[in-house]
Amino acid sequence: MGDTGSPGRMTRPEPGLSDVVRRAQSGDQAAFEGLYREHVGRVYGLCLRLSADRVRAEELTQDVFVRVWEKLPSFRGDSAFSSWLYRLAVNQVLGQRRSEGRRTRGLVDLDDMEPGAEPASRGPVPGLSLELDQAISRLPPGARAVFVLHDVEGYEHQEIADLTGIAAGTSKAHLFRARRLLRQWLDR
Repeated sequence: MGDTGSPGRMTRPEPGLSDVVRRAQSGDQAAFEGLYREHVGRVYGLCLRLSADRVRAEELTQDVFVRVWEKLPSFRGDSAFSSWLYRLAVNQVLGQRRSEGRRTRGLVDLDDMEPGAEPASRGPVPGLSLELDQAISRLPPGARAVFVLHDVEGYEHQEIADLTGIAAGTSKAHLFRARRLLRQWLDR
């Protein structure tokens, strides 16, 4: 894992199948455990930033790795394993969020919550200041997801649109809203 100049984004090694990935694909549990240990912190961090809930992030992280185990045979090595894993994690988290949203639709529109509404966070996100972490956790879910994916993880608006199923313009609007709210809360 290296730095590409964008916060959170990993250096993308040459595509292809490493020996440990090949072994994991063939059912080697020790190899899969090695992949898990290498990547679990980063996947958990993403889940925590998107969910703003430690318990939920732990559940999502486990769901991601169950999905990785199921999908691993389909990984062809066209991209780095870490890129494939991270995209799968983002899709899993956002897919579950969409599914949960369908079940609770009509109860409350969380994107319309007023600034100062009760934060969803149960604790700080590793690597972020406590004040910033708390402010991010207060963002409406759509704005929080776009802010984390764009400003923390380094995704472009079109990538975010593809991942979340929203238009690139909507992604830009969410980012503008998130930044405005964060400035407002942090300037107090």
